[in-house]
Amino acid sequence: MIKLYLTPSTRAGRVAWLLEELNMQYELEVLPFTKEGLKSPEHRARHSLGRVPVIEDGDISIFESGAIIQYILDKYGENKLKPSIESNEYPYYLQWLHYCEGMVMPPMNQIVVQTVLLPPDRRDETVLNQAKNLLSKSLNPVNSNLNDKDYLIGDFSAADCMLGHSCYMANKLGAVNDDMENIKRYVADIESRPAFKKAIQLGHESGDPLG
Repeated sequence: MIKLYLTPSTRAGRVAWLLEELNMQYELEVLPFTKEGLKSPEHRARHSLGRVPVIEDGDISIFESGAIIQYILDKYGENKLKPSIESNEYPYYLQWLHYCEGMVMPPMNQIVVQTVLLPPDRRDETVLNQAKNLLSKSLNPVNSNLNDKDYLIGDFSAADCMLGHSCYMANKLGAVNDDMENIKRYVADIESRPAFKKAIQLGHESGDPLG
């Protein structure tokens, strides 16, 4: 059985969401958003930077949410939540799966640093505004893509677990403006999914950096 190490309001939520969508049994260990929780020698042995998600599957221990999602789908997915490689949707599935970390998360990480993680006297308004502007630009293609689609490639897929989770977090941070009506609708649809509702609540009693 897969064991997932999770801290709430982090990328680990993507993996929990996928596991719930696949209706897989898994073991969960919640690590609080504290030095003791994430930087302990035990967890640094799993991830030298003290981050999540990490999964253990027998003798295998891997990190990086995108890699974990691909691993779970390839080993346990039974051809669910991703198009076949021969389909016309497959290239776009890959595009949006990786767009998340390539374009959306870097400025969002900076926003979290400048509004949540740094103490007020160390925050930089210029850096924050630059990150917000870049995040808005990065989300515009997603909003346009959703003009005629319920989900990123039409049907729900694991690309939504990656990028959809980031859109949810961006919206939670107030970074999705009212002009991005498609993303607003998309996030609302995501929030209504039972698997997402369950996954997003995991571990909140252990501490949540975003409240």
